Amino acid sequence: MRHAMSEPVTPTRDADEAANTDVARSALEIACAGRDAGAIPAHYDESFVDHVNALTYHGVEGARRSVALYRELFPDLRFEVQEQVTEGDRVASRWKLHGTHRGRSVELWGIVISRLRDGKIVEDWAASDTLELAKQLGVRSSLGLLIRHWRLLRG
Repeated sequence: MRHAMSEPVTPTRDADEAANTDVARSALEIACAGRDAGAIPAHYDESFVDHVNALTYHGVEGARRSVALYRELFPDLRFEVQEQVTEGDRVASRWKLHGTHRGRSVELWGIVISRLRDGKIVEDWAASDTLELAKQLGVRSSLGLLIRHWRLLRG
């Protein structure tokens, strides 16, 4: 097991784990934040399955839809990976989302467990504090977003 902030990297398995940790970090901070349009296929496998809260997205196109939803809600979206733990082909990343929606600053915390194969993410299991998000946005704004983005949410 490798903790991203502590142990030194040693041959093969540790090198693979370190590479997986780096991919998971840049997937969040670059691809999921929408900072580079080409980053999604570079980080996610074609067979990717994304289980995020109660939703499921499939493939690179599903990842694009998920990112598009977040970018529409928060044009200045930024993910900050705060901690990672890696074991074999899985990386657990604890993150913080920063963004602004209609002038209201938002911070959202979450965690994602990514499974990687051949240097790309093939599956994510993510959970975030959606109740806290609704609280920060306000009830009226949250309901409006749900109605306006229902198509994107349901895929």
